[in-house]
This record gives sequence, C-alpha cells and structure tokens, in this order.
Amino acid sequence: MAARRTTAIRCALIAVMASLIAIGGASGATAETKIPDGRFALGDSVMLGAKYSLKARGFAVDAQQSRQAYSGPAELRRRGGSLPQNVVVHLGTNGTFPLSTCRSMVKAIGPKRHLFLVTVHVPRSWTKGNNKVIRKCAAENPAQVTVIDWDWAASRHSSWLYSDKTHLTPAGSKAYARVIDQAIARVDAVPASTP
Repeated sequence: MAARRTTAIRCALIAVMASLIAIGGASGATAETKIPDGRFALGDSVMLGAKYSLKARGFAVDAQQSRQAYSGPAELRRRGGSLPQNVVVHLGTNGTFPLSTCRSMVKAIGPKRHLFLVTVHVPRSWTKGNNKVIRKCAAENPAQVTVIDWDWAASRHSSWLYSDKTHLTPAGSKAYARVIDQAIARVDAVPASTP
C-alpha cells in the first residue's frame, strides 16, 4: 500500500512538472523578444576619443585603438539580443572596409534595429573606397541603415582634429558626439511606415 501511494505521488509530481514545463515553453515560444532601449556605439580610436562625450549623450561605447572593420560583425553578433534599437558603427579608419563586412553587420544586428554607419576621415589611400562602401551598404538597406557623414563634417572644421587630421580634439569630441546624436534624432523623428 505504501508503494502504491509513493507511485501515485511520483506520478502526480511528474504530471505537475510536465504541465509547468509546457506552460513555460508555450509562453516562451509566443513571447516577442523586446529590443532594449538605448544606444550602442562600436568603433576604433576616433570614437575612443569621443567616448565620454558619447556616454554623456546616453551611449554605451565599445571603442578600441587600431580596431579593424572586419571585427565588426563578430562584435555585434557577440552582443546579440542585448543590442539596443540604435547601433552606431565607425570602422574603416585603420584599413579597408569590404562590402561583405558591412552586409554581415547589417545581418548581425537583425531586421528590427537601425544601423548608423559613420564615414571615415583619415588621410589614407583607403578612405574614399571605404566611404563608398559605407554609402553602397546603406543604399542596399535604406530602411535600416543611415550614413552619418563624419568625413564631410570633419573636413569643414579643422579645429575638431589634431595635426594627424584624424583624431579628435576636445572640441572635436563634443562635435562628433553631437553629429551622431543629431543623426539618430532625425531618424527617430520620422514615423515608422506601416505596411
């Protein structure tokens, strides 16, 4: 009799556990993944020079000296679902920026986020080609990718850059953050199109 009671209790526990797993699985399967609020910026030493100015404007910043463009997709994939709605990438200062890398970054952030690509301003042979790639990548994904033309802005304000014509002075740090912030604000101000 005790053995039957133990078996009945085990069966009841298994049934309860199975129903809890089913409920949890069902709610997990139907729940939509929420994109976190905020802004994330990924870049190289140019962005590193504006890290505190960007943080003051609400950005989480991951910027490293000598970072190459090819590292961008993996960095974005590593963050996955923790990426916020607006993602800023400024890469290409230190070498070439292939179109395939840019396409991989668009794919890495997913279809519901917006990617802001910052053009490069550096006196190097690859600058023009990298900026062309950035614009082409944005043109392929006009609803999801916006170009922030730092190259144009920096070329008109020599006081924003040190003598290397690349890295940011204190005034340039503030201007860089402001240019990026204003570009995001313009996109956020446009109502989303309804299907």
